[in-house]
Amino acid sequence: MTFSGFSEQDFDSLTVPGLEPRMEAIIGRIRPKLEALGGLISPYLSALCGEEMYPHVAKHARRTVNPPVDTWIAWASSKRGYKALPHFEVGMFPSHLFIIFAVIYESPNKAVFAEYLDKHAAKVKKTVPGEYFWAMDHMDPAGVPHSDTGSKQLKEMAAKLKNIKKAEIMCGLRIDRDEPILRNGDELTAKIEETFAALLPLYKASF
Repeated sequence: MTFSGFSEQDFDSLTVPGLEPRMEAIIGRIRPKLEALGGLISPYLSALCGEEMYPHVAKHARRTVNPPVDTWIAWASSKRGYKALPHFEVGMFPSHLFIIFAVIYESPNKAVFAEYLDKHAAKVKKTVPGEYFWAMDHMDPAGVPHSDTGSKQLKEMAAKLKNIKKAEIMCGLRIDRDEPILRNGDELTAKIEETFAALLPLYKASF
């Protein structure tokens, strides 16, 4: 399948009432696009990272009552799964698309990245683009713009990541659902690749 970008209806799929109807909408509308994106981005990301990067589309399999408010595809260096590893993601909430690097709470690499962020906060402040955002909970669609953080805030994030068991960290780009780039598959693919290249130093620092 060629990748044509995301439509308004794709974002609306994440507000369909009820678990089963929403899952049907996600599986029918969004998942084929995420799978197509997985095939497109994997070779680029594998070359960028210098190792095979495997795509994993969110299945939401553990849900029995509450419908998912977001969905995504992740890329990691293991074929078996991504949650225990630093990884890259593209996904969507009803309001926006996100393109991120993430180390979530299941990952033992949290301590490695926390130490890096603490020691190199000033460097991270300089090198991460100002329009990117940080979040410490993957269910938090808001996050904090990088332009609003300084070394002090980054060090505070590092401390939380290190000391709080459920803490996690994500950094990347948000694109509002009505931005024209989302409707153009080629332009959006290029933007995803450009964002992952900018996030590569963070990914490398988490091992």
